Amino acid sequence: MHPKYRPDIDGLRAVAVASVVLYHAFPSLLPGGFIGVDIFFVISGFLITTIILQSLAAGDFSFKDFYVRRVRRIFPALVLVLLVTLCAGWYLLLSDEFAELGKQTVGGAAFVANLVFWGEAGYFDTAAEAKPLLHLWSLGIEEQFYIFWPLLLGFAWHRKWPIVRLVLAIAAVSLLVNVATVHPFPTASFYSPASRFWELMVGGILACMRLRPPTPNPWRSHLQSVLGIGLIVLGLVMIRAIKAFPGWWALLPTLGAMSCIAAGPTGVLNKYLLSNRVMVWIGLISYPLYLWHWPLLVYVRLVENDPVHHSVTARVCAVAASVLLAWATYRFVERFARHRPTPGVLRALVVSMAVLAAVGAVVSFGIPLPRNSNAALQGVANAAVDGDYYEGLERDMVGDQRVYKVGAGAADTFFVGDSHVQQYAPRALEVARAFPEDTRTAYFATLGSCPPVPGVFADKNVDCPERRDKTLAIAYSPQVKTVVIGGCWNCYFLDSGAVDYYFRGPDGVVHPFQNGDGIARSLASLEALLRDLSQKKKVYLLLDNPGGADFTPRRLIQGNRLAHITAAPTTPTAQLPANQRQLNDRLLAIAAASGAEPIDAVASLCKDNACQRVMPDGNPSYKDGDHLRLEFTRDHANYIDRVMRKSETTPSAK
Repeated sequence: MHPKYRPDIDGLRAVAVASVVLYHAFPSLLPGGFIGVDIFFVISGFLITTIILQSLAAGDFSFKDFYVRRVRRIFPALVLVLLVTLCAGWYLLLSDEFAELGKQTVGGAAFVANLVFWGEAGYFDTAAEAKPLLHLWSLGIEEQFYIFWPLLLGFAWHRKWPIVRLVLAIAAVSLLVNVATVHPFPTASFYSPASRFWELMVGGILACMRLRPPTPNPWRSHLQSVLGIGLIVLGLVMIRAIKAFPGWWALLPTLGAMSCIAAGPTGVLNKYLLSNRVMVWIGLISYPLYLWHWPLLVYVRLVENDPVHHSVTARVCAVAASVLLAWATYRFVERFARHRPTPGVLRALVVSMAVLAAVGAVVSFGIPLPRNSNAALQGVANAAVDGDYYEGLERDMVGDQRVYKVGAGAADTFFVGDSHVQQYAPRALEVARAFPEDTRTAYFATLGSCPPVPGVFADKNVDCPERRDKTLAIAYSPQVKTVVIGGCWNCYFLDSGAVDYYFRGPDGVVHPFQNGDGIARSLASLEALLRDLSQKKKVYLLLDNPGGADFTPRRLIQGNRLAHITAAPTTPTAQLPANQRQLNDRLLAIAAASGAEPIDAVASLCKDNACQRVMPDGNPSYKDGDHLRLEFTRDHANYIDRVMRKSETTPSAK
């Protein structure tokens, strides 16, 4: 049994999909548009629960029929989009990108994309703008809900349990998991079904309460309609990607959607806004529109060779193409599959999805190579993914802080900082392998984009202050004999300073980096930290390596992905920017004044301001514009050996 058709719910779908598409295409216009996914969750929870409960009440509910309907609803458009995205990927992508797309295809076809992206997430993960199937994480959440939900409702119904109270209790637990994990484990909170199911259950709770429709009350419906749209608009305006989301913020779109649905089709905004013909039409194509828009935007970015800032014209064209493809998919694919409920169509859909999953798995292993594949391009692609710096290190805990360990003893040498310290972990492991009797035990405690300078903050990195305070406390502990402090100093302190970073001292006054004196205060704080630590133990200040656009491997890619691309030859060195030289000299002075010993990467990597950017075999020595690749640090960064060797000599480990 299906609930009576409500055009206003299709209009609400239009609000959801339009918000998401606008956010992805023009994020500055609608910075909170990603909450459209949360609106979708509530709608799905309401409709699915209504279908299940009505069928249970009529005594004709069948798990088989339920999942057959889900296949007919979800598979047709998804099979088409996965197939086209994979074919376009073979034509447009590099080998590493195509292999990653294969893995994404498996996740999308098996409805575990949220778990795939959760497992991949990390500081060195591929940028979201370059993942053509990233948006399928939400479909994974929904499909996992569809496995769990009918089983629970069917069991509770036959046991005659109070369903509303049961659902409320489970939803409350899921909400608490979400709130409890959103700060310490933001990636898990975003992708985990345990912290997302409550959003679908919000719609489910309403469906349970509406199994017996309430007495009509026009004014209540109008109020609920206005309140619902108001909460959604408030969420679109107030919520930002830098906020702890979902968390408590997700209550705005979910309760807003719930209120809109509860208002019914006669609520004033439901009737005159959501039930508008244009809104209903967009709602009808909302599912294929959601599927098409993101791969098109990603491929447009790649074709323009700019993963972040692509032209407005290109984005408008991508959105227009998404709408056209969505309509065609709805008209000729979805309706075809829906109106032919034969076993043959069902088998074709299931087999097609299984074949796509198998093809994706093969592609993820690098078979076949994409069209744009040759030795030079492969060298660039290999450099771009050569960043699993903690591979081979032992994971350990010091107190409640996770660290990575080289050696078997206590933390004799303690590395603290951001990813520019993390990149040297392979070298520490190589030194320990080459000189097992002459190597100190080393611990690495790092967090990306988190400078190890007391008083430096960035609101977008909410975990940094606690992590920094606790790791510096470990550095002061008696068992640590040597401390290495480093960071991407070029990222934070060059010119006017990093955007969104600021210094806040004990008085609580904020001193921004840009248009303020935050950098000067931060450098003074770094010097004070080094001076204090140097009075208690041996301290090294790890200076930054050269970086910038001239060091990025992907700068070598030439041509147009729609036609032909290749990797251009490169000179072995690039000039050290003057501002990096000036900052390096300033940090050398800070080390001298504080009693810390500097580790000067520039002195080792540059000669007469010409800095190496390739390895002896001619391949790039950088992973991106500012991180040295794993292979290079492991084999050639011998300038950090003295902090690992007990004899404090610096011969190469190879």
